[in-house]
Amino acid sequence: MKKITLLATLMIVALLGFITSASAIGTEKEYTPVPTSEDTVTAFISSIHNDNGHLTIKADPIEWYEGAAADQKFKEREKEAFEELGGAPDNYYIVNDDQTLHTYEVAPDAQVLMQIYDHDGTYEGIQINWNEPVSLDKYVAIMNNNKLMDMKNFPYHLVIQDGKVVKIIQQYIP
Repeated sequence: MKKITLLATLMIVALLGFITSASAIGTEKEYTPVPTSEDTVTAFISSIHNDNGHLTIKADPIEWYEGAAADQKFKEREKEAFEELGGAPDNYYIVNDDQTLHTYEVAPDAQVLMQIYDHDGTYEGIQINWNEPVSLDKYVAIMNNNKLMDMKNFPYHLVIQDGKVVKIIQQYIP
C-alpha cells in the first residue's frame, strides 16, 4: 500500500512538474543542490509531533546522491540497469539500507524551506517555488495534509546543531 501511495504521489509530482515547469522558467530562482556537510542528515520524515511545546521529527536517514555521484552509486549497486539507462534515473539516487527511525528535536526558531507543496487545496495550487520559506506551524500543517500529495514521500535535509534541527530543506524529486 505504501509503495502504491509513493508511486501515485511521484506520478502526480511528475505531471505537475510538466505543468509548473513553465512558471519556474525565467524566474531568478533555480534548483540548486543542497550542500552536504557533517551536520546535515538527509531523511524521509515519517511523523512530526508537538509534545509539550517540543517539536520532534521521526525520520529514516538515507544516503542522497545527485549528478555524477548518483551515477557512480547507481552503477555500483545496479550494474544491469546502469548499462541499460546509462546513468541514474532523473539524475539522483537514494540508498536506504537501514530503515531505522531516529527522533530529532526541532529548534523553536528552525528555518524551513519548501520546494513544492499544496498551497491552497487545488492541483493548480501545487507550484514549484524554490526554497520557499514557511513557518514551523505551517510546515507541520503541510506535513499533516496528504489530501493531494503526501509530503512524507519527499526527502528532507535536516541541518542539526547542538543536537537540534535548525533547518529543514525539502528535496525536490522530479
